[in-house]
Amino acid sequence: MAHLYIKDIQPGMQINDIYLVAQPILRNTARGDLYIAMFLSDKTGKMNSRMWQATEQIYQQIPAEGYLQIRGKSELYQGAMQIIVNDLQVVDPSKVNPAEYMPRTEKDVVAMYKELLEILASIENLPLRNLVSLFVKDNDLMKRFCAAPAAMQMHHNYLGGLLEHTLNMLHAAQALFPLYPRIQKDLVVAAIFLHDIGKTRELSYNVGIGYTDQGQLLGHIIQGTQMVARMADQLAAAGNPVPQPILDNLLHIIISHHGTLEFGAVRVPATPEAYMVHYIDNLDAKMNQTTMLIENDPGEGNWTSYQKSLETKLYRNRVLETEAT
Repeated sequence: MAHLYIKDIQPGMQINDIYLVAQPILRNTARGDLYIAMFLSDKTGKMNSRMWQATEQIYQQIPAEGYLQIRGKSELYQGAMQIIVNDLQVVDPSKVNPAEYMPRTEKDVVAMYKELLEILASIENLPLRNLVSLFVKDNDLMKRFCAAPAAMQMHHNYLGGLLEHTLNMLHAAQALFPLYPRIQKDLVVAAIFLHDIGKTRELSYNVGIGYTDQGQLLGHIIQGTQMVARMADQLAAAGNPVPQPILDNLLHIIISHHGTLEFGAVRVPATPEAYMVHYIDNLDAKMNQTTMLIENDPGEGNWTSYQKSLETKLYRNRVLETEAT
């Protein structure tokens, strides 16, 4: 029987299928009855779900991340789709094809990584080239880098998303360099490669996408700077230190790439290179976020539903295509 994808669920459908569960929480209704709130997902999206008249015993058997066979019904609640679960069974992950449940980049990961290495090879500054090379030579880290999503929800939130996002940023930087000849290109290239390297530790993505404990406690900016500092220490111990001003400028770009303290930057950008990385990062994230929402958000007519993170609905009528027809 064909899998019923999340994106295809309509109100009033009877559902009997396997979905990835995340963030199950046992709660009390206003009357004191127990219910379970959770997200059910597959590669096409995720949906809020509720199981009423639940018990502690049922809740305890639900994995924090895993697969459930659920029977239930879909319904609209306050304008959003949700699944009401009547009963559930835990499914052995070995019996499930993860490709159906974990969204992944549509681009060729091997080709993207090869292109990334070619751009990194253009770094001329020897200390930065040595530092970047230590990361590239860590095969386990690079496997995680190529597999990791770039975020939980906001943008490139699929396997391979971190590599795709990083390569997009490098392409954008290369297009901009001729316009700003005083930019220190090697700093920008190295910083773009390393700006989100902490995502390989912040996020877990073996079964579903979530945060590691360390990721929740520290976040990818702190984790990334720790990784860079450790690699720099290795170079110093081998007699090839990265000069402190270069290392400080690189770390500054990493800790400031979110742009403002409000959005998680440890410092606001204070160099042209830091501003360039911040704006390229924000541009690529917003382009991915908005185009994905326009494609996948249900909404109504020419508009998506209201997007809290963007503080607007998105207009999705492709007017040039409409005019052509």
